[in-house]
Amino acid sequence: MEQNPLQRPTPVIFEHSREGRRGTKIPKTDVPARPLDELLPKSALRKAQPALPEVPEHEVVRHFTAISLKNHHVDKAFYPLGSCTMKYNPKVNELTARLPGLGDLHPFQPTSGVQGAFRLMWELGEMLREIAGMDAITLQPAAGAQGEFVGALLIRAYHTAQGNPRKKIIIPDSAHGTNPATVVMAGYEAVMLESNAEGRMDPTALEAALDDEVAGVMLTNPNTLGKFESEIETIAGLVHEAGGLLYMDGANLNALMGITRPGDLGYDIVHINLHKTFSSPHGGGGPGAGPVAVKSHLAPYLPIPILQRDEVGGYSLDWERPDSIGKVHGFWGNFGVLVRAYTYIRMLGPDGVLDTARTALLNNAYMSARLEGTYQLPYGRGMHESVFSGAFLKEHGIRTLDVAKRLLDFGVHAPTVYFPLIVAEAIMAEPTETETVEELDRFCDAMLQIAVEAKNDPEFVKNAPYTTPVRRLDEARANRQPDVRYKGGHG
Repeated sequence: MEQNPLQRPTPVIFEHSREGRRGTKIPKTDVPARPLDELLPKSALRKAQPALPEVPEHEVVRHFTAISLKNHHVDKAFYPLGSCTMKYNPKVNELTARLPGLGDLHPFQPTSGVQGAFRLMWELGEMLREIAGMDAITLQPAAGAQGEFVGALLIRAYHTAQGNPRKKIIIPDSAHGTNPATVVMAGYEAVMLESNAEGRMDPTALEAALDDEVAGVMLTNPNTLGKFESEIETIAGLVHEAGGLLYMDGANLNALMGITRPGDLGYDIVHINLHKTFSSPHGGGGPGAGPVAVKSHLAPYLPIPILQRDEVGGYSLDWERPDSIGKVHGFWGNFGVLVRAYTYIRMLGPDGVLDTARTALLNNAYMSARLEGTYQLPYGRGMHESVFSGAFLKEHGIRTLDVAKRLLDFGVHAPTVYFPLIVAEAIMAEPTETETVEELDRFCDAMLQIAVEAKNDPEFVKNAPYTTPVRRLDEARANRQPDVRYKGGHG
């Protein structure tokens, strides 16, 4: 069989290098040339030329294009990563983010020179407040996890102002891994509450856990099982009666936006993942943005500076907020992500925001209906995502990891696996609203075929994938004995 082109080894860029080849030509300067040693101290100058590759432009383009083809991304094919909402990112978002008046801004420009950018941020904040049903907002946090941390610090600031910061924050056992980490980083003790048989928070168990040392409850809605917390109003009442605050991890807002609002459900704080719900590209560590919206009683504690608008439509930054938790991010947040989210919301409009959530729910209902006769759903179908179990395949010696690896051969990225931890051999899939029924069928057909293969030829599944650039790795050894050294002759 002919070797898969994706599996052919790709040389590093230095292996394309040949002495004398040139891909760029630096233009003549429009200022008088001066020797570097007149501009910089000798200690800052190289003693030898940098070992840069000498490669023509078309070879550079081909090299990195070949590498990009080996990587999976949402522009290439379906990416059903549960809880991460890897939806398609409209290219118009990229165009607006690159407009000279937005893409070329300098963070040190005076406020008088960035009024257009401030207007965009103000209007984005107002739209997000409306979607979330909140009274005030900060756009500073650079990611959902930082948004969580800001929320926890707001909880601490609020209770400190009441005379007692309290000691504990309650989270469900299905919580995102960042939730307990955030709680501890903010100086609190994380108290885990076991989910009920429906995969939701049990109000009776919550009431028993609440006392005057509980600062708040962090509760994703829909939760990480994809289940809507149907008793959320009861939960909010219990938390507030105990003097605590209710925080919503907004990772799954894609299922709610336009349908209902966290503020109307009783939440005091919500962070919003612009890089999930509002389409900015993410993965590989960034970029991201996690604005935090709050009810009015928490507004005084928001990070400084706060963007404000005056009566004649001008914008300025308010640094004089004595109760603020302080600054949490350089400058005014990840501005390029804000521009993309602004474009996305403005192009959708209110009706489009609602249709987006409804379609996400419909797509997941379709996917779940096709798979649930084969793959188990311990807690039933979710709203925008469902958590299946591959535990039934263990009788054939197959685990969820094997299913995920085999799925790569079908040109589909694997769903989230082994999370949430309360589902054995978990397979957490989120189709999002951007996938067509044909693409969902392709995914479901692959999942069903793998289940048949696991029964009839388990060794075949165990050795997958077969068509990827790299075959299955010894992941335990890779973690214990990482080898990242370049063994070539350059550099």
